[in-house]
Amino acid sequence: MVLLHTETRPETGSADRYPTRLSTPGTHLDRKDPTVWGRVETPALVNFDTDGFASVDDLLTPTEVADFSAEIGRLAGDPSLRDDERVIVEKSSKRVRSVFEVHRLSAAIADLTRESRVAGLARQILGSEVYIHQSRVNYMPGFRGTGFYWHSDFETWHAEDGMPAPRAVSLSIALTDNYPINGSLMVMPGSHRTFVPCLGSTPAEHYRESLQEQEIGVPTQDDITTLANTYGISQFTGRAGSALLFDSNLMHGSSNNITPFPRSNIFLVFNSAENTLVEPFAAPAPRPGYIGSRDFTPLSA
Repeated sequence: MVLLHTETRPETGSADRYPTRLSTPGTHLDRKDPTVWGRVETPALVNFDTDGFASVDDLLTPTEVADFSAEIGRLAGDPSLRDDERVIVEKSSKRVRSVFEVHRLSAAIADLTRESRVAGLARQILGSEVYIHQSRVNYMPGFRGTGFYWHSDFETWHAEDGMPAPRAVSLSIALTDNYPINGSLMVMPGSHRTFVPCLGSTPAEHYRESLQEQEIGVPTQDDITTLANTYGISQFTGRAGSALLFDSNLMHGSSNNITPFPRSNIFLVFNSAENTLVEPFAAPAPRPGYIGSRDFTPLSA
C-alpha cells in the first residue's frame, strides 16, 4: 500500500496532503478522506462509495429537457455574452465549448440547483450543507466536438482554487442522448481512491488556456495506463434527462465527437460548506470566481 505523505506550504505552514504540480514524478497517493461523509438514502447512490460515481435515470422529465435545452441554446446564442469571459470557445472551430456560472446567468438553472432532487444528492454524499463551487453548460457539437483528456477535477481545484480536500461532487445532467459513440463521459470506477500528482508548475492565468485545452494538471500516459489496468474503464450512457453524480477525484475524460449526434449537459459542482477554499496549493493566484467560486453561501431550498 502506498502511504499518503504531506508537504508543508511555506506561506501558511499548513500541511498539503495532496501535493501536485511537481518538478519530478510523484508517487500515487492513497486517499485518506472519506468518499461518503453523510448517509445515502437514494437507492441509485448505493454503490457511490465503492465506484466513486452513480447514474440517476430520469432526473429531468422530457418537458424539462426541452425547456433547459432551449435555455442553453439561448445562452450560446446570446450576442451580449459573446465577449464575456464566462463563454469558452473551441480553439479551432470557434464554436461555444462551455458557458460558466450558468446558475447566475439563468434563473431556471439557479432554481434547479436548489431543488432537493439535485442538491439533495450532494448533501447525502458530502454530509453537510453545500454551495456551488462551479456551474457550467458543456456543448459538444456533432462532427467537430472536442473531448476532455483524462483528469481528476480535484487535482485542479486543489492546485488552482485552494480546495483543501476531495469533499465535492459533480452532477452532469444530460440534455441530449449519450451514446457510446458521441463522446460520452468515460470514468474509471474506484479511481477516486487514488490521487495522482501531476507534473509542471502553474503559469499565471493558466485558466485562459486550460479551459480550451488542458496541458498542465493532467496525468501522464503511464499514470493512465496504471489506473486503467487497476480499475478498468466504464462509460456513462443514457437518454436525455439522466444524470451522473461523481466524486471530485474520479479519473474521467471524453473523446472527440465525430458523429452527427451532438452532446450537451448542465454541469454542477457542489462543494461542502465545511470544505471552503483557501489559497491555491500550486498556483500563483486563485482563478476567477466564475470558475472557482469564493461565495460559500449554502444553497437554500
